[in-house]
Amino acid sequence: MPEIETSRLLLRHFSLTDLDDLFAIRSDPDVMRFIGVGQPHSMNQVRDSLEYVISDWEKHGFGRWAIVHKADKKLIGWCGLAFLDKTDEIEIGYGIAKEYWGRGLTTEAAAASLRYGFEELKLDRIVAVAMPENIASRRIMEKIGMRFEKTGHWYEAELVYYAILRDEYAQ
Repeated sequence: MPEIETSRLLLRHFSLTDLDDLFAIRSDPDVMRFIGVGQPHSMNQVRDSLEYVISDWEKHGFGRWAIVHKADKKLIGWCGLAFLDKTDEIEIGYGIAKEYWGRGLTTEAAAASLRYGFEELKLDRIVAVAMPENIASRRIMEKIGMRFEKTGHWYEAELVYYAILRDEYAQ
């Protein structure tokens, strides 16, 4: 299973030993405000999510990576590719601990995931969704070259939908 290294980050596979660190992130109400139903996750929810992410790699050969900040060797979030809710489309998704917001780290991880999807997996298209009011996430999508296409219903919510084609990425 591949890992990706960027200038400041290591994107590596999750393991069950990441549970406590991931819980610290996903139990923060600010981090989870725009994810799912907008509520912090319990330890059981984080465990279920972690097991799902690990199994995604085994089933599909891609998934979400653990984001490790190289300078302090700390797990700070997640980023990667998965199937968009009830579709065959591949979406990029991410989340990062609040103390690392505003440093461009999520954009760095998202760009690396996009590169992996187009260059390694040879995907033709990658999409992303976010709550309309999640301006920070929308900015990340735009910085990595994605364009707004529509608003639609996924994950039981009305979300904005962005996409990028491999040809657009190559430019």
